[in-house]
Amino acid sequence: MEYFIELLVNGALTGLMYSLVALGIVLIYKSAGVPNLAQGAIVMTAAYAVWLLVGAGLPLFAAIALAAVIMFALGLAVERLLLRRMVGQPIIMVVMLTLGLEIFLRGFGPGLLGAGPKSLDIGIGLAPVIIGDVFINRAYLIGGVVALVMVAASLLFFRTRLGTKLRAVSDDHVSSWAVGISVERAIGISWGLAGVSAVAAGVLWGSVQSIDWTLSALLFPAVAVVILGGVDSIWGVLVGGLVVGILGSVIPGYLDSMVGGGTRDVVTSLVILLTIMIRPYGIFGRENIERI
Repeated sequence: MEYFIELLVNGALTGLMYSLVALGIVLIYKSAGVPNLAQGAIVMTAAYAVWLLVGAGLPLFAAIALAAVIMFALGLAVERLLLRRMVGQPIIMVVMLTLGLEIFLRGFGPGLLGAGPKSLDIGIGLAPVIIGDVFINRAYLIGGVVALVMVAASLLFFRTRLGTKLRAVSDDHVSSWAVGISVERAIGISWGLAGVSAVAAGVLWGSVQSIDWTLSALLFPAVAVVILGGVDSIWGVLVGGLVVGILGSVIPGYLDSMVGGGTRDVVTSLVILLTIMIRPYGIFGRENIERI
């Protein structure tokens, strides 16, 4: 029983850390209606930025703050240089553009700084938190708390005047233009916010598994979280992360020893496929019905 509880708790905390990656995808879609498949590489880029700044002698928190500014500026640049050119193009081409950005960043960062893993010490001890006979990963515990704080901050943000404007842009670009909302600026801000959330995800995941191209592979579980929870739902990020994390911990915990490993990716794939087949708009996503 203790083993099951340990898998359950650590899986839930891992899922919350997946939510940090998925949050960037939802922020962009909820704010601008743009699907984003570049968030994995953006998280990797943010982690490299913090690593470089810490290596340059900045204190950790100063490096994180400066990296957040840099990633916000990168988000604005993506809108200005790439997405603005896609106005009027089919949505599938926007998706392909973000996928191309993912592939470019995935190769550019490690190619420029070296493919070897870079360690990032943020002061989290290796000793687990022990509650009874249950061992809880300390890094995942802190990451789960940070994820909850980021989700709460995002919920509050969309209640502000700026957040309301961004939601209006997501609903209808033309109507937003008509009432004086700068759609281009809103899309740029949404990508900037996704870059800021990527800093939190990159720092935490980089401290757990080091910083290299594999951080960009977090896009896969993050997409599962978004599809399950709903691509436009902040609450969905939280619930979807918990479900994906728990299933990806408990099921492999019992099956990996029988089949030789690798079941975590299978579980994540099944979550994506079954959700799309049964409830394509996710648990909390908004169902749009179009008349033809």
